[in-house]
Amino acid sequence: MNQNSFDLAAKVGVRLAQCGLKLVTAESCTGGWLGQAVTAVAGSSAWYERGFITYSNASKCEMLGVQQTTLDRYGAVSAQTAQEMVIGALNRSHAQIGVSITGIAGPDGGTALKPVGMVCFAWALKDGAVRQEIQCFQGDRETIRRLSVATALQGILHLLSDATAVA
Repeated sequence: MNQNSFDLAAKVGVRLAQCGLKLVTAESCTGGWLGQAVTAVAGSSAWYERGFITYSNASKCEMLGVQQTTLDRYGAVSAQTAQEMVIGALNRSHAQIGVSITGIAGPDGGTALKPVGMVCFAWALKDGAVRQEIQCFQGDRETIRRLSVATALQGILHLLSDATAVA
């Protein structure tokens, strides 16, 4: 893990602790790197509730409740799947805020419509609106995964800023 991911995870932890919220993660292409980043922060057990690593389509359905029809219509790498992943993670945890990541880290698996480096994210507060984002990162597999973790953490900070501004 690089220093940037650790620093972002530490900031997320401070904000979650201040807000009294717990985080759940649902990861596909990052394979647990986001969970690794947040648990590298001492004291993360106070604000990190759990993580799901759902690499296969079957695991997305079985563990998170992603609909097979969503996967058939939009694919595993889609904003729709990311949204169902984060909602499923929140519904299957005791967390109040969640993030999901699904994408194509490469070096294979890309297409003209979904190239290597395309990563879909979703962030949500329990019983709240879902924010989605699609990024197309450049680089090798490790770079794409590292950038995905950083983007997920930045999105949590953004969601927390929006939530506290409204409260």
